[in-house]
Amino acid sequence: MLIAGKSLQDWKIKYPLLDNLIQYKEVFWQNPSKGFSPSGLDLTLEDIKEAEARFERFEPYFKKVFPETDGVIESPLTEIDEMKTALEKEYSTTIKGKLLLKQDDRLPVAGSIKARGGFHEVIKHAEKLALGHNILSKDDDYSVLADKKFEEFFSAFSIMVGSTGNLGLSIGILPAKLGFNVTVHMSSDAKQWKKDLLREKGATVIEHEGDFSVAVDAGRAQCEEKLTCYYVDDENSKDLFMGYAVAALRLKKQLDERNIQVNENNPLTVYLPCGVGGGPGGIAFGLNQVFGDHVHCYFSEPTHSPSMLIGLMTNQHDKVCVQDFGIDNLTAADGLAVGRPSKYVGQRVKTYIDGVYTIEDERLYRLLHMLYNAEGIKLEPSALAGMIGPVHVAKQGSGKGTHVVWATGGRLVPDAVWKEDYEKGKL
Repeated sequence: MLIAGKSLQDWKIKYPLLDNLIQYKEVFWQNPSKGFSPSGLDLTLEDIKEAEARFERFEPYFKKVFPETDGVIESPLTEIDEMKTALEKEYSTTIKGKLLLKQDDRLPVAGSIKARGGFHEVIKHAEKLALGHNILSKDDDYSVLADKKFEEFFSAFSIMVGSTGNLGLSIGILPAKLGFNVTVHMSSDAKQWKKDLLREKGATVIEHEGDFSVAVDAGRAQCEEKLTCYYVDDENSKDLFMGYAVAALRLKKQLDERNIQVNENNPLTVYLPCGVGGGPGGIAFGLNQVFGDHVHCYFSEPTHSPSMLIGLMTNQHDKVCVQDFGIDNLTAADGLAVGRPSKYVGQRVKTYIDGVYTIEDERLYRLLHMLYNAEGIKLEPSALAGMIGPVHVAKQGSGKGTHVVWATGGRLVPDAVWKEDYEKGKL
């Protein structure tokens, strides 16, 4: 059987790293295309600022319907010195510089990174509908969107998404609050508690036997049958991408507040868990726009789902999936269980991410256990994928400056589920 026109053996000869990937071994891949001039990029810093302005217009609405947000969908930046010490001891290395955790697990309402991209796409769609029907002006106080007449207006429209979990939660919670009819197509590897929570919030959940791509395709096909349906396409969405990119502007403000300079002598290195690629891709794009050559971004994927790594390394992007190479795409990191990467993201990040590394499920549980013991912070397994990054970079003989591990989710995990994960991380 040919894979994108070549035999498996030919692919292995051209990219020897595939041997280790196929055997589910952890790998560290340095991107040889980093620094080449990007081509065909249709996005700029101004696009990010436009997305941030949209979030700001919706602050009165968020404050009214989600009082705990105070109107702002943002997460804390936390220094984790004790975890840094634990990592150095566990892996017999020295991590130079500060180690910080960007706690998107504490993003309001949805409790994960998907509150950035997912919420942005939803509010952009809602705003477009309301402006287009002349029931809202950009000069209005957007808290009016909580009024009954807007809920009735939005109830005539549907929003659908395909998800392994966290995007489904963000798309399920906010549109339902606005009044939309929401359907979330979920893959078999999605956690049951996420499906239960979505139903509790008023979303319709359709379960599929199969992985992320099956859920996405099913949702897209169903939505195309309805004129009033809007599909949130996790594989190909500019609006999701731009929502994630806003994080770069927010992170810069937080670093400034800590008097942390980012420059040639004190670079910023960021470690991002990666599924289909939208979240880490958008954040990496934003960081590149804000910090230029002084930021270094690494993606982290499960050993059983290294789709972005394979797509970038072979330059085939969505033309290949992990299953083509005999990799099963079965991982405890449900938010990262993606067999085929986003072409939209892969083609954009290939010149400005530094590399990709993979991580075993057992190590995710171990890091989850260590983080709680060191800092008292509870994350879900997939959110720990970035945590081993500073160790990899240190062992490469580099890594000076400031390190930021992106914690992508965990706040909404039921205690009983989290305790099971914690116990799995004991030595």
